[in-house]
Amino acid sequence: MLSHLAAAILSLYSSDQPPPARAPARPAAPALTLRQVVGQHMVFAYDGLEPPPPLRRRIARGEAAGVIVFARNVRSAGQLRATMRSLQAIPRPRGLRAPLIVMADQEGGPVRRIPGAPQRAAAQVASAAQARADGLAAARTLRGAGVNMNLAPVADVARPGAALARERRLYASSAARVARLASAFTRGLRAGGVRATAKHYPGFGAATVNTDDAPARIAAPHGQLRAVDEPPFARLVRDGVDAVMLSTAVYPAVDALPAALSPRWVTAELRQRLGFTGVTMTDDLGTPAVAVYGSSRERALRAVRAGIDLPLFSSSYAAGATAAEGLLAAARRGELDEAAVRAASERVLALRAKLPR
Repeated sequence: MLSHLAAAILSLYSSDQPPPARAPARPAAPALTLRQVVGQHMVFAYDGLEPPPPLRRRIARGEAAGVIVFARNVRSAGQLRATMRSLQAIPRPRGLRAPLIVMADQEGGPVRRIPGAPQRAAAQVASAAQARADGLAAARTLRGAGVNMNLAPVADVARPGAALARERRLYASSAARVARLASAFTRGLRAGGVRATAKHYPGFGAATVNTDDAPARIAAPHGQLRAVDEPPFARLVRDGVDAVMLSTAVYPAVDALPAALSPRWVTAELRQRLGFTGVTMTDDLGTPAVAVYGSSRERALRAVRAGIDLPLFSSSYAAGATAAEGLLAAARRGELDEAAVRAASERVLALRAKLPR
C-alpha cells in the first residue's frame, strides 16, 4: 500500500503535466593536451618592447601560463599596459581562457621594473603600516601597467654581510619583524588586486653574494634555518600567499643541490612540513648560480622533478621555449610523472583564475 506521499508523487507524474525540467548538465571541461599541460609550467620572458610572434602563437595554442616583464620591456606604464592587454586578448582554447599571469619584481627602492611606487626600499620601512602602504602603492603601479603578480615581498632575514642587505632589499635582522612587515606588504598588494610571491625560500639573508652574479652556499645548520629563516615564510604560508619562489643557493645542511632543484626543500620542507599548497617557482635558472646543473632543458627538468610548478628563465624567450620543449620531450619519454605534472598545471590554472582581467 502506497504512503500518502508516494501516492501524491505518483499522481503528479501520471497527470498530463510534464515532469519538472532538469537543469542542463554542465559540459565537461576539455582535457588539456600534454603540450598545454607542460605549457602551464612556463612563464616566458622576452626582449624589447614587443613580445615576439612565436610567444603570441604559443599563447594562442594555450601553451603558456604567462609572461615575466623587466625594465627592458618598459618604455612607460601605459605602453606596457597596452602590450599586456594585447596578450590577454589573444583567443585561447576553451579551459585555458583565464587571465595570463603577468609578473614583475616591484619590491620598492632599487628593485622596481615599472617606473613609480613604492619609492621606499625594504630597509627603510619602519612599521607594518608603512609596509602595507608600500604594498598597496606597488599594486597600483603594477595594475596601471597591466601586471597582476608581484615577485615580492622579500622574506629573507638579514645577517652581517648579506648581499641583499647591501642592496637595501631586506626588512630586518629579526625574523619576527621580517614576518610582520612582509605580511603587511602582502596585505597591501592583495588590497590593490595584485597577487604576491614570498621569496627566496628557505631564506637568502645569510648569502654574501647574489645568485644573479655567482653561486651561493649558505652553511647555516638546519636548526638555524628553521629557527631564523623559516618563520617569515611560515607566516606568509598561513596568510595564504599565492606563490613561493625558491632560492638557487645551496644549503648543504639539507641537500647538496640548490633549493630550487631539491625535492627535500620543495616537497618535504615547503609543501609537507609548512603545508604550502600554492604555486612554487624558481629564482632565475639562467644565472651563474646554476650553470653547472646542465642545459636549460636539464635545469627545468630537475626543477619540475623536485616539485616546482614554474621554472623561470629570465634571459630571453628562446631560453624559456627551449626549456618548455625539453619538458615536453621528457614527459613523452616518461621521465616525468604525468599525474604530478597535471596537478601542477591545475595549481597554476587555479592561480590564473584568481587574477583580475
